[in-house]
Amino acid sequence: MAKDNKKLWGIDLGGTKIEGVVINSPNISEVLCRTRISTEADKGYKHILNRIKELIGLMSEEVKSTPEILGIGTPGNLDPQTYLLKNSNSTSLNGQPFKQDLEDLLGIEVKMANDANCFALAETRLGIVQDINSDAEVVFGVIMGTGVGGGLVVNGKVINGHQGIGGEWGHNFLDASGGKCYCGKSGCVETIIAGPALERYYQGLSGEHKKLKDIVIQQEGDKYAAATLERLAHFFGLGISNIINILDPDVIVLGGGVGNIDILYNRGVKEAEKYTFNTSLKTPIVRPKLGDSAGVFGAALLVS
Repeated sequence: MAKDNKKLWGIDLGGTKIEGVVINSPNISEVLCRTRISTEADKGYKHILNRIKELIGLMSEEVKSTPEILGIGTPGNLDPQTYLLKNSNSTSLNGQPFKQDLEDLLGIEVKMANDANCFALAETRLGIVQDINSDAEVVFGVIMGTGVGGGLVVNGKVINGHQGIGGEWGHNFLDASGGKCYCGKSGCVETIIAGPALERYYQGLSGEHKKLKDIVIQQEGDKYAAATLERLAHFFGLGISNIINILDPDVIVLGGGVGNIDILYNRGVKEAEKYTFNTSLKTPIVRPKLGDSAGVFGAALLVS
């Protein structure tokens, strides 16, 4: 089967699923193939590599060609000095030469970025940023869900940074009340405003464990739910104000399950304004347009 350099191939590697897309050009309306399979991460590192190869095979059969180059979004970051993957919550990937091993297995060049960077890239070039400010130079993409991540795009290009940790605001110190983080530090942004952290906070107040979606639903009639969401709004505002003060982005896009919570876009924005080094907050903080498509399309755009 012939290699095709006219198509953009992207893979979004997650802990439970691997999704692939083939598009003709960076235009969401020209999707030629979109397929997903389970990661089966519990079977180990080499199995994950082979699952990616298997998915590429399925996609190749559908579009009748093979990729010349592949973009992939990963949990964690590729260290620019050691070329080993790090900071991944899929722990079998950490410390592995993932990019090199994948290139060897597939026999093609691979371009790699953190999944949050892929999210930010897709929303910049194909998504909500095109709708509200197509001339935006600096875009910060936030993913808030089980964890908290961030991605930085400048002039349409991902900024990985000298250590491969560009945009990783989830592990900045925010408040000691967050307690220990899996990364080894304490009080990280992730320990306070990630979904599991908010559920723990609610349980600490009420003595009852509830899923975050239920906490959101009952916020009007449950003082503990209201307090939990007030905590989210306050600390989101405080945390994101640091990003605004340092980067002064043209647009901030919020993704992930926690990013769907309405309070972020009113109370959260007001809290951010309190801590922003300006007389008022001008930065648009917006919902994404592409939903769960963003990561895989961003991966494909890495090769464009």
